[in-house]
Amino acid sequence: MGRASRTKQSRTRERSREWSATAAAREAHQLRREALDLLPGHPLIRRQLRDMSHDALMTAFRTAVLSGGMDEDSAKEYALATILGGVGYAPPWSRDDPDLEQYADWLMDRHRALLERAEVLVVSPGAHAAVMAAASTLEVAETATLDRETDVPMPVGLLVLPEPTVLTNRNGSTSDIKAYGWAQADLHNNYPAHHTGLPGIWITHFMDREGPVQPEGWRQMLALARSLGHPYPRLIPDGEEGMVANGALKGRSAEEIREVSQHVTEINTALRGHTLQQPSEVGEWTSGQVVEDSLGDFTRCYMFAFWRLAAQGSTAVTPAPAGPTAATAGRPATTALGAEPAVRIVRLNTKATTASGAGTATATRTYHHRWPVRMHKVNQWYPREGEHRIIWRGPYIKGPADAPLLLTDKAYRVD
Repeated sequence: MGRASRTKQSRTRERSREWSATAAAREAHQLRREALDLLPGHPLIRRQLRDMSHDALMTAFRTAVLSGGMDEDSAKEYALATILGGVGYAPPWSRDDPDLEQYADWLMDRHRALLERAEVLVVSPGAHAAVMAAASTLEVAETATLDRETDVPMPVGLLVLPEPTVLTNRNGSTSDIKAYGWAQADLHNNYPAHHTGLPGIWITHFMDREGPVQPEGWRQMLALARSLGHPYPRLIPDGEEGMVANGALKGRSAEEIREVSQHVTEINTALRGHTLQQPSEVGEWTSGQVVEDSLGDFTRCYMFAFWRLAAQGSTAVTPAPAGPTAATAGRPATTALGAEPAVRIVRLNTKATTASGAGTATATRTYHHRWPVRMHKVNQWYPREGEHRIIWRGPYIKGPADAPLLLTDKAYRVD
């Protein structure tokens, strides 16, 4: 699904403020509560979601006709399965515009339910940098090894980033992401047999109303919304997508996964007329760096890396320090479903070793930093069963547990 278009121009933000877990938890509470107060029934956001869905359907339709050689009816069905079914909207689907009105209502309800039910997490700058670096090592098909039963720590979550991530999208527009929400869902994008749902995860990304991408047209839209009595919340749904999470490619070899990724890349290169950026062997990322999302897979790669780093113990999740609550900040302390949820802080786990002792220095090689390593396959020995099994490992953090994290050519202290 596409992102809202706040194109091209951006303004710089001051990055000198020190990150605080208490302040970040307070902000997460405020962002969630404000979104719950302002998002339900918001007419401009609803129209935005409907229009983005229409644009995405048209793009999928054209892709099916041009690259898939489908006839018009088949291409329409393919587009509906990819865009609507791909985020969990079950068939049958109407091919008329009124169906998008119903779909927009369904999305609005889904965002409200997500915000009400989600466990709220705040990722520290150090952990966020590690996830960003690890995500840059992933190929497209590697995310299809995701298994929601073993890899995703909670069924519904809202992850708030320490700073908005700025993306250059496939169409050349610029957008920013402040938070990710996810929930388990059955997806129906397995065209043509889309009536049978696939286990998956629905992911929505939220842009920041006050984020770094602020063209004049966007500021005018904010002023119009206020004048109409419908101010925008800080967190604004900016698009959604589905990830099949049944571990479909878990048993494939690294070569097979690379071939699938290469095939997807070749199709997208042909459609866009330029060479797409390849993943790096060792992850790199610098705070404030603009991400080139030419393949449109950044959200999947970021969330996959986040979940995998958490599952492998490279990050630790702890309760937020005590601080002002939503009630003392002047907002209600309860929701429609009960008490305001606790916020959890995600940090790099400096006490944990990496996979198979990778973080332990040996007599022949001493490491002075940690760094993200791309996902790879190993022939793991299981003594109890007396056999080897092929398993996926990574992305993970390599190096001594007490060493600083190396993200580019500099070492950074991490939270």
